[in-house]
Amino acid sequence: MVARSSSMTPSLVSNSTEAVATAWECDEEANCVQVPACDEEACRTSLDVRIHNKWYDLSGWRKAHPAGDHWIDWYDGRDATEVMDAFHTKKALEMYKRLPESKPESINMLKDIVPDDSPTQIAFRKLRAELEEEGWFERDLLNEAKLLGIWTSLVVSAALTAHSIPVLSTVLLGLSMTNAGWLGHDYVHGVDDFSMKMRNFAAVAAGLDPIWWSDKHNKHHALTNEMGVDEDIATDPFLYQWPPAPENDSPLRKIQHLIFYIPFSFLFALWRVDSLKVVIDAIEQKRPNAKSELYSLLIHYAVLLTLFPVHVWVPAVFMSGLVSALIVTPTHQSEELFEDHPSDWVTAQFRSTRNAVMTNPFSEWLWGGMQYQLEHHLFPSMPRAKYPLLRERMMEFAAANNIPGGYRESGEWEILKMNWELYKRVAEADAVPGSPPTKGHVGQVGAIRDTASPAAAATATAARKKTSSKVSTRTGVSAVASVTVPDSSAPATMTSVISNSDFE
Repeated sequence: MVARSSSMTPSLVSNSTEAVATAWECDEEANCVQVPACDEEACRTSLDVRIHNKWYDLSGWRKAHPAGDHWIDWYDGRDATEVMDAFHTKKALEMYKRLPESKPESINMLKDIVPDDSPTQIAFRKLRAELEEEGWFERDLLNEAKLLGIWTSLVVSAALTAHSIPVLSTVLLGLSMTNAGWLGHDYVHGVDDFSMKMRNFAAVAAGLDPIWWSDKHNKHHALTNEMGVDEDIATDPFLYQWPPAPENDSPLRKIQHLIFYIPFSFLFALWRVDSLKVVIDAIEQKRPNAKSELYSLLIHYAVLLTLFPVHVWVPAVFMSGLVSALIVTPTHQSEELFEDHPSDWVTAQFRSTRNAVMTNPFSEWLWGGMQYQLEHHLFPSMPRAKYPLLRERMMEFAAANNIPGGYRESGEWEILKMNWELYKRVAEADAVPGSPPTKGHVGQVGAIRDTASPAAAATATAARKKTSSKVSTRTGVSAVASVTVPDSSAPATMTSVISNSDFE
């Protein structure tokens, strides 16, 4: 498949009568050629992303990108080095180098408004290269066999007790679902051969579609705690992490600290429904592996409904949702929130993440590596077994680079208490006029209301008409990008930060 998107480059294809504007057209292997540009109103204009200090024009690549064009759009006019390194295979890391460079005038404009790589980013890239050289990303297949064996024993035990001891079966099945979620999480993130072969494990074992997981969860990794962008902190109208504007408020907010366990319990059920919706849409869009993922989901439900009665598997789904939510929410929600996009991705991960220190072997297993949330966010494709060994090294990195707040960690019960106290403070706070919406501003890059395409056609057209005669000097994106930012006189390098202590 070949995808075309207009870059409206100044490069011209000459004929006998006139010069014709050209665009880039790329295939799935990132082989790009210049072609006559399509109509500006129907096509994406120039889309520039910086990777390892070099600007690339991805306008022709966005439609051919296997994970969808929305990923490309979110980084228009931004540095994507860490995200590129974290989520892609060795093949992809070589492919992007074949993409066309941005046009000179775009590069000159972006250099004036996009911050240079920070010393922390440069130090982190050096650290990553050292870890790769030392073999930290190599997977221990014996450890994987052990983890898969535990999951298998839980499922088999749950099946054997489904009719004789249904309560025990429910607990075992619920634990197996949570465990399957963490294993599937590992394999969707992984870029090694074993992970690629196990990619559909989440669908078969947990009923969670890999495409849905990748789109939602990698977005959370790339844009952690960005208000209006990160779906993991967009849990209203049931739970709020900051006081909303009156028009976005809900009566439930005033009692959220008392009822939090109810929406928590629905987590896995909602994820399952979303997975089915996304995989059907992915098939219609002809996304890679969509059909095999649908077949895997069908196998999951065939086995689940055959082996387990309704009074076992339904409560198991809700139990698993509660356990999983208690694990995934506190490591970010109690930390700093960003109203604007932080230019230094590495520092942002430290500021928005807190690790949990386990007190016993069962908790160490149950948390599925999420207790090492910082290590996971910085190195998502690294096997989780390596995270405990990496802890001291990341502490040293935080100290050496003067990371604000340093390396953050708290005990497993303390971090849960911190998250509950946040819900309580927000519940007791008054609504705040003008407070950032959890779904983002219309046209905002990555806004949740525009999840399918942050560069929605209507917004893109309006933005082009508004900026066609002038260049913005403070948005931090290409002048012709279909992106809207909140009005402000602050420079592009500034980021508004909200701390959970602001509501005390």
